[in-house]
Amino acid sequence: MARLGILAGGGALPVALHAAHPDAFVVTFAGVAHQMGDAAPAFPFEKIGSLYGALRDSGVTDVVFAGALSRPPLDPEQFDPAMIALAPRLLAAMQRGDDAILRLVVETFEAEGFTVRGAHELLPGLTAKAGLFAGPEPTDADTQDAKRGFEILRETAPLDIGQGCVVAQGLCLGFETLQGTDAMLRFVAQTPDRLRARARGGVLVKTPKAGQDLRVDMPAVGPDTLRGAAAAGLNGVVITAGNVVVLEPAKLKAVAEELNLFLLVEGTAP
Repeated sequence: MARLGILAGGGALPVALHAAHPDAFVVTFAGVAHQMGDAAPAFPFEKIGSLYGALRDSGVTDVVFAGALSRPPLDPEQFDPAMIALAPRLLAAMQRGDDAILRLVVETFEAEGFTVRGAHELLPGLTAKAGLFAGPEPTDADTQDAKRGFEILRETAPLDIGQGCVVAQGLCLGFETLQGTDAMLRFVAQTPDRLRARARGGVLVKTPKAGQDLRVDMPAVGPDTLRGAAAAGLNGVVITAGNVVVLEPAKLKAVAEELNLFLLVEGTAP
């Protein structure tokens, strides 16, 4: 019988996956903060061969990558034979961006005989259907800002930079880069009042990049995203249906109501 392996990073998603699949074999990564407790073994990125072996020894056939992972510092002196073989391709992928790295990771695990699954395949209801998910109705200005945000993300997708941006009154106040959505929202919150005079309110737009492998890199929003958006003075958050993870949906709705912030799910990017 197939057994699932959860390769856990930070955040609530690995916890939710393990709750839904309690027989799964959970592993974490050395130096990566997580919420999986002390029982889950931690593997150094330099020892990927030992990770393959542990998965096989535990009967794992399918793996799912879940939670936040940042690019780790790698110590070549600690590389095991599997990592030494992978290193030239990995270094080349790092020069092309995160999508290239993630495609390589998927290819590597598939070459080792594992089936890579998406979290959205394993957790029904992980994404949202089109419509107003929570909070007040967006205004016409909010709708126009969202349209502008999707336009920005569509044009920048080939550059493999980020999955989100903030737009207010047609002006781009922030763009997600390697530091992530929370860092972008903190940056927007620090925008001087003299620059926000023409750009009150605004929206955060999040959607996958064109061609992105959603099995390993689906964008996500959660309660902390809404809190960050509120701290940045935004009116709401706009995502697309079926391809953005909605973390802790009940709590998300409660936070949206508390902050008077909308979460809108578009059927397709306008």
